[in-house]
Amino acid sequence: MDATLQYLLGLLDLEPIEQDIFRGASHDWVVPRVFGGQVAAQALVAACRTVPEERLPHSLHSYFLRPGDPGAPIVYTVDRIRDGRSFTTRRVVAVQHGQPIFHLSASFQPAEEGLEHQEPMPSAPDPETLPTADELLPRHAHRFLDPAVVDLLLEARRAIDLRYVDEPPFATAGRPREPRSQVWFRVNGKLDGDRDTPVAHLCLGTYVSDMTLLDSVLLAHGRGGWTVGDIVGASLDHAMWFHRPFRADEWLLYDTDSPSSQGGRGLAHGRIFTRDGRLAVTVMQEGLMRVPRAGRA
Repeated sequence: MDATLQYLLGLLDLEPIEQDIFRGASHDWVVPRVFGGQVAAQALVAACRTVPEERLPHSLHSYFLRPGDPGAPIVYTVDRIRDGRSFTTRRVVAVQHGQPIFHLSASFQPAEEGLEHQEPMPSAPDPETLPTADELLPRHAHRFLDPAVVDLLLEARRAIDLRYVDEPPFATAGRPREPRSQVWFRVNGKLDGDRDTPVAHLCLGTYVSDMTLLDSVLLAHGRGGWTVGDIVGASLDHAMWFHRPFRADEWLLYDTDSPSSQGGRGLAHGRIFTRDGRLAVTVMQEGLMRVPRAGRA
């Protein structure tokens, strides 16, 4: 297993400090705030720790309340809202410095047979034909507000093999196009042993789901995002529906689009497909999308 994947799995292995209370660390690379996908994944881990193994999350709904401090631990408290015959509900609050920074509600269900259909998987080139982050990001370093951000992004994504199907927003700033983005992703390495569990794959998928979701909003307006300094952005909320099993260590296609942006906010919709065409996850997120004052007409 790749060392960076081991490190990421370590971040998701929360420390129990009391019944239904857990503590998590953050990435040790320097960033302005805790990565939202990390907080969401850790909160889901905390919720899963209080639910029987045969019940897996089928949906989560969450809000980012305050920026997280990457230099301080995060405490997750779990409320056992309901334990029903078919569904289990948990509420998780993430706290730093005595204040809530994130709130998540998740619903769990045991495996069950039922009606089944899905949207077809969109076409996309094979991931092996696309450039890696190490190949793509340095090529566009001159576009960034601070070229040192390249090293930051590479370090942040070292555990994730993420490949853009088309050029990302930071490479196309100034050229609006269709509000749609596609990336292939998988974790760098194979999960094995006691770490190879359905919950681990679900939580890793949650972690990655916050990485490129708002790109489609930026593309619609020819904006490059915070990396080029033409947008002040942040995740405001995050919702996921888990439809079918998937492995985070095998290629997954993340197809995203943006139905609307207004009022300093942008809405993004995403679908995660397995390589053989099964719709595994649906994602929705609204994000802060403010144009810096100096850039306004």
